[in-house]
Amino acid sequence: MRGFIDGLAATAIALAAAGCSAMPQSGENWESLFDGRTLNGWTPKIRGFPLGENYRDTFHVRDGAIVVDYSKYDQFGERFGHLFYKEAFYGPYRLRFEYRFLEEHPADTPAWAIANSGVMIFGEDPKGMAVGDSFPVSVEAQLLGPAPGQTRFNGNMCSPGTNVVMDGKLETTHCINSKTPSGPNGVWAEFEVEVDAGGTVTQKINGVPTIVYSTVQLDPEGKMANSKPLVVAAGGKLMLDGGTISLQSEGNPIEFRKIEILRK
Repeated sequence: MRGFIDGLAATAIALAAAGCSAMPQSGENWESLFDGRTLNGWTPKIRGFPLGENYRDTFHVRDGAIVVDYSKYDQFGERFGHLFYKEAFYGPYRLRFEYRFLEEHPADTPAWAIANSGVMIFGEDPKGMAVGDSFPVSVEAQLLGPAPGQTRFNGNMCSPGTNVVMDGKLETTHCINSKTPSGPNGVWAEFEVEVDAGGTVTQKINGVPTIVYSTVQLDPEGKMANSKPLVVAAGGKLMLDGGTISLQSEGNPIEFRKIEILRK
């Protein structure tokens, strides 16, 4: 009798093990792009300064977040900057992070740049940027918080040196607003950019889509960023299938944390 029971138990264990091995794995292999302690793997490019010079500690780490900070500036002076990750990314992938705007900003920050930042995707190699360039050729997944006297939406799309397709139409307008109202400053929010295998980009805030576009391409006219040399180098080819990722410094302090990517 004991042998029969032992045999049943062994069979049950084997079946359970087989069932577990046949079940799909639910875990997703998200990769962290930020170690929470240092800027290892990230390189600044600030307008007026060569690649790698972190003017007045614009980008630094505090309490587990990358901080864009102007406390050591005498004035902002339109020193637009970007912090580039060391690797370029090509779809499909999902990029996510948490961010929050801080309230204090330099007195000369332009009104449009208050509570304004973003993450640049499909970006150019920063080694090719001129010292005086304000923005890389890229697509900006734009973050906007409330600002005095302005009606603001969040999770928008801006296109320095690029164009995109929305609703079947080539869009050459620099910035396209979503219909998602801006949330409060000073509060952490989750932002996600998903690039699918066909090149369609979906931006989300706290899991809710804000805007969708596709067919990211170089702007042959070079509006807002100098894309013309890239068009020439590509032999006239305009379509982009990926590029660098960078965090923006646009005149308002902001913090970024939990920066992760999921390659599909």
